[in-house]
Amino acid sequence: MSDLLERLRGRGWRMTAQRRVVAEVLDGEHVHLTADEVHARAVAKLPEISRATVYNTLGELVSLGEVLEVATDRRAKRYDPNAHRPHHHLVCAQCGTIRDVHPTGNPLADLPASERFGFSVSDVEVTYRGVCPTCTKA
Repeated sequence: MSDLLERLRGRGWRMTAQRRVVAEVLDGEHVHLTADEVHARAVAKLPEISRATVYNTLGELVSLGEVLEVATDRRAKRYDPNAHRPHHHLVCAQCGTIRDVHPTGNPLADLPASERFGFSVSDVEVTYRGVCPTCTKA
C-alpha cells in the first residue's frame, strides 16, 4: 500500500476503484506524471476509467493537499505525491525529467530582509535546472 493511499484512508476519503487506481499510479519516489500519463497508466489497470475521472480525482487530491501540482516550465503540469515532505525539484532542461531533491539548509533564511520587500514569506519553491545523465550521453 502506498503512503498516498494510507493518507487518503486516514482522511476518510471515499475510496472508489477509480480513485484507488489514480492513487496507485501516483505511488513512488520521484513521480511527476502529467494528467495524460496518469490516465494512460490508470487505463492499463482499469480500462473503463475516463479521462474526466482522472482529471477530477487529480483536482481533488491537489485541493486536499495530498498531491502537489508542479509547473516547472511551459510543459504540462505534473502531479507530485510527495506533498508532505519539503523538497525542491531538479529538472532536465532537455527531456523534462524531474527528480525530488532534499538539500540541507533553509532556503527561506537565504533571502535577506532587504530582498523581501515587506513580504511575510511562508514558503519557498526552488527548481534546479541542468541536463540529466541520459541526455548528456545522447
